[in-house]
Amino acid sequence: MLRDLCQLHTNLRDEDILILENIANILTYIADLVRADVFIDCLTRDPDVAIVVAEAKPSNSPSMYKYSVVGQLALQKNEPAALRTLQIGVSTRDLKAITQENITVKQNVVPIKNKNNETIGALIMEQDATKAVNQNKQMQMLAETAEQLTETLFSLTDNEHALTYHLNDAIVMFNEEGRAIYSNPVAEELYNKLGYKDRIVGMHFENLVLDGSSIDKIVAENFFNIGEVNVGKLTFQVKYLVKRKKKKLDGFIMLIRDITEVKEKEKELILKSVAIKEIHHRVKNNLQTIASLLRLQSRRIQEENAKKSFNESINRILSISVTHEILAQNGVDEVDIKTIITKIAESTINYCLSPNENIKVFIYGDSFKIDSDKATSIALVVNEILQNCIEHAFEAKENGKIEVTIKKGIMYSTISIIDNGRGFDINKIRNGSLGLSIVKSIVKDKLFGHFNIDSNEFGTKILFDFKNE
Repeated sequence: MLRDLCQLHTNLRDEDILILENIANILTYIADLVRADVFIDCLTRDPDVAIVVAEAKPSNSPSMYKYSVVGQLALQKNEPAALRTLQIGVSTRDLKAITQENITVKQNVVPIKNKNNETIGALIMEQDATKAVNQNKQMQMLAETAEQLTETLFSLTDNEHALTYHLNDAIVMFNEEGRAIYSNPVAEELYNKLGYKDRIVGMHFENLVLDGSSIDKIVAENFFNIGEVNVGKLTFQVKYLVKRKKKKLDGFIMLIRDITEVKEKEKELILKSVAIKEIHHRVKNNLQTIASLLRLQSRRIQEENAKKSFNESINRILSISVTHEILAQNGVDEVDIKTIITKIAESTINYCLSPNENIKVFIYGDSFKIDSDKATSIALVVNEILQNCIEHAFEAKENGKIEVTIKKGIMYSTISIIDNGRGFDINKIRNGSLGLSIVKSIVKDKLFGHFNIDSNEFGTKILFDFKNE
């Protein structure tokens, strides 16, 4: 199949096709090793189009494919990583792609080269970009296929085209006596970083072990195991695979990954999360203090219009405070829009509704994350509209209903606020109204959206949208 496709669609020579066939023979083992769907793609006679000539699904984790894609085309617009590697002959890491089954994936792609250093194909490893991987489940499945993986790794030779040269892990293979018989370039580079002057092939395990493990312990556990170790300022993830032949030890493999950068990023994220929580907490406290001071001052005001203006300002400040309260709890700079609007509705009702009024607010629609700046702007707009509904829409009515609906769009998302109040003549609305001016200004200048009002005797519908990014 691979040879037929290459001869039909590519300009590859027979010796190049043979290299691809040899790699295709161990593609299943590669899929198990990286726990991902794996493919070989080759450029067609059209340099902007590739074709899938071989595939393998992992046996130790779910595949993202229902059907075979061998023989199908890979286009530049859908798989930029694969085409980039095929066109310029360099590896491509963690680039999004759209599969032939219209699934969003992340691709890691390495070039397959012949003896003349010409790129003849691409080895593509794909993982789902939308789902987190369950580590414990991975470990259990890897344990079940450890023997197969070990046999595969031991069968690879130390030439420049070996698969192990293209893996992120440092790989050191030991014989049954614990003597290193193979190491890939990543391993050599890692031990050079640790100060080793000589090649590590030929060294004993005792001189190379990083996590304090012994051969007896590795052999006794008899399955794939993983751990972390700190060496100075560096952090490594260390794994072992044991190889047996007729139930006797025939060697083992040590795989090491430098995760120092990952750990540093984790620390940075934790510190950032703590800092963000503290900042939002202080902002919330300061806003509530300002609202309390204004409330005290408003009690001394006798003039009703002035008192009303004070109360409106207090409610606006409290709506921003609610946003920062939620952000302080999460420790991130994003918040769920439905949570914000629900909190705003509760706050507005508690503050603006008198005991004898029976007005219910219902929240419907989509939940999705928005950043803190957008959340604050939306909170102010929704608060202003709800406050206006409660104050004006239900005069001379004992009961009332307000429905808030959130709809996520591709470029713009919308929020509609509909009441079943008495309505009003839009042509008579005061353009100089502070509340309306605030709402229109925020929607236009901060949310880059549009604002619309529609009203009749059966109620009022207000709709505004905002740009997603």
